[in-house]
Amino acid sequence: MATSVWKGHLTFGLVSIPIRLFAAARSERISLNQLHKVCHSRVRQPQFCPVCNRSIERSEIIKGYEYEKDQYVLFTEEELDKLDPPSARTMEILQFVKLDDVDPLYFDASYYATPEDAGKKAYQLLLSAMEESGHAAIAKLYMHQREYIVVIRPRAHGLTIHTMYYADEIRSVSEYGQKDGAEPKEQERKLALQLIESLSAPFEPQKYRDEYRESLRAMITAKLKGQEVAAAPHPQLAPVVDLMEALKKSLAGKAGKQAPVEMKPPMRAVPEPAPARKRAGKRSAG
Repeated sequence: MATSVWKGHLTFGLVSIPIRLFAAARSERISLNQLHKVCHSRVRQPQFCPVCNRSIERSEIIKGYEYEKDQYVLFTEEELDKLDPPSARTMEILQFVKLDDVDPLYFDASYYATPEDAGKKAYQLLLSAMEESGHAAIAKLYMHQREYIVVIRPRAHGLTIHTMYYADEIRSVSEYGQKDGAEPKEQERKLALQLIESLSAPFEPQKYRDEYRESLRAMITAKLKGQEVAAAPHPQLAPVVDLMEALKKSLAGKAGKQAPVEMKPPMRAVPEPAPARKRAGKRSAG
C-alpha cells in the first residue's frame, strides 16, 4: 500500500474535506555508487566535525542560518516546529482559476489527493463542481519544511495537486524571447507549419522511453556476463545554411517515411571472442 506524504483537510468556504496526499510520479533512474578505484570499496560520507575531529551522531546536529562568514543563528527542531503555518494541517482554497491561465513553467511536483471516509461526499461534490465549471483551485500547502502554493485540478475522476514555484523563484534570462531581427519569410513560415502538421499526433506518453537508462541497464547486464558493449551511434548534425532547403527536405523525408517502428536501446551487448587456444582445445576434446 502506498504511503501518504501529507494528511489534513482541504477546505473551500465552510466545507472541510479530510484528505491524504500520495506522490503521483517519481523519477526512475539507475544509481551508481562511488567506489575507491584501488580496492573497489564503497566510499562513505560520515557526518564529521572538523573542530572536534570526530564523527558525530545525527542527534548531535542542529540547524543554523549563516548571516556572516562562520557566524550562525541557531535553531532547534522544537523552535522550527513553532513556525508551522495553518497550511501544515489545512489546505484552504484561496480562489478558483481557469487552468489555461496557469503557466506550466510554475509546476513542480504532482500528488494524488484521496478523501478519508468522512469526506467522500464533500470530495465528490467539489470534484464534480470543478469538472462542470472547468476551473482549477489555488491553495497553500505546508510539507517537508516548506510552504507551497498549489493548483488543484480534476483528473481521471479524482483531484490532482501540483506544487508550484513562487513568482520570485522563476528565473529570467536576458537572451530569452529576443528576436534580434531574425524574421522568417512568409514561405518559410508556411513550410514550417506544414512540417508541424505532418508531425502532429495525439500525445501518447507510453511511446517514449528513457533510452539512456535502458542502455545503462544493458551495459550492466553485459558487464556481468563479461561482454563488451557497442557505443550508441550519434547523428552528425551540420548548421542549417539554407532554411528553405532544409524545410523542403524535412517535408520530403517525412512524406517518404513508413509507419514508425519502435526503436531498441542503442547499446547492444557484443560477446568477446574466445581465445584461439581454447577453441582449438575444445575441438580436439570433441
